[in-house]
Parts: sequence; structure tokens; C-alpha cells
Amino acid sequence: MDEPIQSKAAIFIDRDGTLIEEVDFLSRPEDMRVFTFSAQALRLFKDQDYKIIVITNQSGVGRGYFNADDVRSVHEALTAELPGMIDAFYFCPHHPDDGCSCRKPSSGMIEQAVEDHDIDIANSWIVGDKTLDIETGLNIGVSTALVLTGYGASHVKDLVRMPDIVADNILEAARQIISRY
Repeated sequence: MDEPIQSKAAIFIDRDGTLIEEVDFLSRPEDMRVFTFSAQALRLFKDQDYKIIVITNQSGVGRGYFNADDVRSVHEALTAELPGMIDAFYFCPHHPDDGCSCRKPSSGMIEQAVEDHDIDIANSWIVGDKTLDIETGLNIGVSTALVLTGYGASHVKDLVRMPDIVADNILEAARQIISRY
């Protein structure tokens, strides 16, 4: 008899401003800059057996600035920069006014990832640099971490609901998350 597959907790990570430097409407791999501390942060998560799922709003597709293949090419470049670290990418291509269920702070991307990867949502986290990342986590019931890179330093003062962690960057967030277990 086969052993049942054990669900794993995930770290849902925003892409721009969290793993990589913020570039408005990033569409070209050559414009991507991975933060120097991102690989170490992801290694800490992987060492604790978390799945790493990148979730990102990419309204540049819906606005006609670039296409979904451009988003995928950036994700391929990020995978090459951080080999063996990221388990999956999910992106919302819609314009903010489209009213879709996948655009953060809606939980559609996380719900799809949970279905696709048998994720233990109760022990999962979201890490991001915007209020909408924190709201996404609160909406689906995962623990939340706001990083002060990207837009984080400007968004922290406008939070209505506070995250579980506020950290200087994703490495500091990883250290704090890991220290809780």
C-alpha cells in the first residue's frame, strides 16, 4: 500500500521588491536584479522543507505593455539565478480594474497553488513588500511578513492590519520565520 503524500507548508513570495529589485513593469530578463540576500533566504526556507511559490501581479500584460511570454522569460531567468529554489510561479496578467479572482489581494493564485501542490495552508506564510501582499495572506489565513525592500518602507505606515513580521528584507524575514519553529 502506498504511503499518503504528506502536505508541505509553503512560503508564498511576492516577486518584485521582495526577491528582486523593483522595476516598474519588468518585462526583460536583462533588467532583472536579484537581491544579494535572496538566495540565502530561500535556502533557509528550503532547509526547513518549505515549498517556495512565487505569486505576482503582472498587470503590464493586461495593460498591453508586454505579454505572458515576457513574464515567463523573466521567471526562467529568475530560476536560472536561483537554481533549485523556486517550486512554482503564479502570475495574474489582469488589469487592476478587471475584477478577477487571481489578482492580489484576492486569493486565487494561492488557492490554485494549494490545489496544484498539496500545500499545508495552515502552516504557510506569505512574504511581500506591499499592503496587498499582507491583505492576501490575511484573506486566505496564512501568516504574513512585510519586507521593507521595494515598496515596503512606504507601505508599512499605511497598514490597517499588521503582519505577523516586519523585516528589513527577505533574509531577515526568513530568519524570523524559521526561529518560530
